[in-house]
Amino acid sequence: MDIELQTPRRLRSADCALTAIAVVAVVAGAKFAGTFLVPVVVGILASYSLKPLVAGLERVGVHRAIGGAIVLAILTGLVIGGVFLLRDDAKAALAELPHAARKLRIAAHESARRPEGPVAHVRAAAAELNRAAAEASGSGPAVAAQAPAPPAPTALQKWFAEQSSKLLAIVADLGVAAMLAYFLLASGDTFRRKLAQLAGPTLARRRITIEILDEIDAQVQRYLLTMVVINTVVAITTWAILAAFGVDHAALWGVIAGVLHVVPYAGSALTIVATGFAAFLQFENAGRALMVALAIGTGATLIGTGLSSWLLGRTFRMNAVAVFVALLFFGWLWGGWGLLVGVPLLATVKTAADRIAPLRAVGALISS
Repeated sequence: MDIELQTPRRLRSADCALTAIAVVAVVAGAKFAGTFLVPVVVGILASYSLKPLVAGLERVGVHRAIGGAIVLAILTGLVIGGVFLLRDDAKAALAELPHAARKLRIAAHESARRPEGPVAHVRAAAAELNRAAAEASGSGPAVAAQAPAPPAPTALQKWFAEQSSKLLAIVADLGVAAMLAYFLLASGDTFRRKLAQLAGPTLARRRITIEILDEIDAQVQRYLLTMVVINTVVAITTWAILAAFGVDHAALWGVIAGVLHVVPYAGSALTIVATGFAAFLQFENAGRALMVALAIGTGATLIGTGLSSWLLGRTFRMNAVAVFVALLFFGWLWGGWGLLVGVPLLATVKTAADRIAPLRAVGALISS
């Protein structure tokens, strides 16, 4: 009797161990193959998002292959047109960079010359630590080696080169994702039918697979619409606040804030820091710069925790803790791309878990 009771327990323990090993293997594979998986995932999500537009063109007699090309061309044109409209503000902001760097250099020099300044305190603390280390070792005061400092332009050029390579990598990923999205849009329901056939021979399995795919389709489309609404509100709010404070290039900063808000949490933090820094360089007044950053932070908090949470909660019916943990996980997994696609992927997992009996506990844990 004891042997009969122990056998199912051993089987359950073995199943749990195999499941844990499989999960670790999948995560390690996704981390290792991130360069390949990121454009694939972005392309699939983009195809789901643009599918209604292509379907609308198909209803008026436009073939899917032509409709997909038209939709992607219009989307690319809108992006290029927006960049073209903001080129003057961007050029003016770049032209002010040398003046801003000069202001920072002067401020740092004045802070270092002041005996009571923070830089002087840091230097005094470093000197005391060096003296204490020299006394403990029994030698005289340590003399710092005068190593030639690398020229600032070289370090700056290296930074710009690194950022340029990252930008080129992002553009390449977007190009691959756009090509994959086009092929998926042009193929129509071919892959949907193939997945339904692979689900199993029974009609129930195929029906569940179709329901999951339809729900994922609707979830991704609602997420895109929600993010468009939220980011537009963020851009308009940021522009209005900066314009009210008299900050230069308020429209450009509004667009940047709307784009950065695509990345949850981190995008708003970058916007607050960047706009406060820009206000400090323009007004040379820390109090006014702090007021600008505080106003931008208040607007981002109200929109992020109020409007964004309400809309995303109604869209996906997921709790905030699960969303935050998923963003941390996908951010660690794929960096910025992971923060971008983390919420749709979590919604996909929830959709599948709600309809697959062994995974319903996962769906209940994620749901609000």
